[in-house]
Amino acid sequence: MFLLGWLDQVLFGGSLTLYGVLFLPVCVLTALWLRGSDLLTAPVVAPIAFAVGLLPVADGGGGTAGKLMGLVTALATEAGWLYGGTLLAGVLALVRRVLEVRARRRST
Repeated sequence: MFLLGWLDQVLFGGSLTLYGVLFLPVCVLTALWLRGSDLLTAPVVAPIAFAVGLLPVADGGGGTAGKLMGLVTALATEAGWLYGGTLLAGVLALVRRVLEVRARRRST
């Protein structure tokens, strides 16, 4: 997400909407690529990745305080993308987990 945020900043001037749209497929891929034993971490990792990726995208004034305020503002204004992606990752991980448990029960 940090790399996507940086590319968004360089190529499109830090479009938060584009960043949010790019976050959704990353959430899907995260939920699909995780090992079975790590499935329940998908909804935890997604918001962290979203926040880290916002660092290059978030508008901020000069200094650390300005950058921090830009990050907090971006998190607040883009919460829909954050919640949507986290929900998507969580649902996919939950479905994968249920299918794994069913397959395990059928095999025994």
